[in-house]
Amino acid sequence: MPVNLFWRLLRHRRAVVLGALATVIVAAWTYLLLGAGVEMEMMDIGGGQMMAMRPEWNPSYAVLMFVMWVVMMVAMMLPSVVPMVVLVTALAEDRLANPNLVSATALLFGSGYLLVWCGFSLAATLLQWGLDDAGLLSERMAFGNAILASTVLIAAGVYQWTPLKDTCLRHCRSPTEFLVRHWRPGSLGAVRTGVRHGLFCLGCCWMLMALLFVGGLMNLAWVGAIALFVLLEKTVPWGDWISRLIGLVLAGWGAVILVRMILN
Repeated sequence: MPVNLFWRLLRHRRAVVLGALATVIVAAWTYLLLGAGVEMEMMDIGGGQMMAMRPEWNPSYAVLMFVMWVVMMVAMMLPSVVPMVVLVTALAEDRLANPNLVSATALLFGSGYLLVWCGFSLAATLLQWGLDDAGLLSERMAFGNAILASTVLIAAGVYQWTPLKDTCLRHCRSPTEFLVRHWRPGSLGAVRTGVRHGLFCLGCCWMLMALLFVGGLMNLAWVGAIALFVLLEKTVPWGDWISRLIGLVLAGWGAVILVRMILN
């Protein structure tokens, strides 16, 4: 195949993959901006004041919350894995006998990655259900207890400095090295490789996702801030230093809240 034709085809397939990823990301953020299907009931508490009340937990509401978590993870995490998926397109171009499967292979890798976050979303939904039943969440789906919120902030900050975080982040920041070491051939292999990368990503970011309960699941500014931080720590050249700096900020923030609680 002539070199010019090869690069034109590769650019076309990358464009297909990028277009599909962009469509999914935009759709996810749009769903969240429209309220994620969560409708608050208003209760009159007297004096002309109204208070927002969430629906009671039942199987239907649990499914709605699970879908919200899945869409939120897609919106937050998929942008940070775009460089990896694009690199899979180039790798598949070299290794697949049928070039028509290049785009599909890259998207299968992305599907395997998101499968891990679907599993996390299920666990997060069950945790939210338990916290809500225990009366620990506010109507914004955030911790109503300042001590609990500060503890999570400190824990998230400390985790940014742990060897496990460093190891997982290093895999996420080195897509070429990861694919060379872990790539598996075939369609199932692409999914398995995506799952493997998703597990490293989960190990890197799970404590950051716990921060959603600090700022509130319905606080899209907070959701967007965490998503931006995840993107920066994985993609910019100084991302590892950003990760540690944010760790100090989170731990310090949590400590200040805790000290104020003790002094008051």
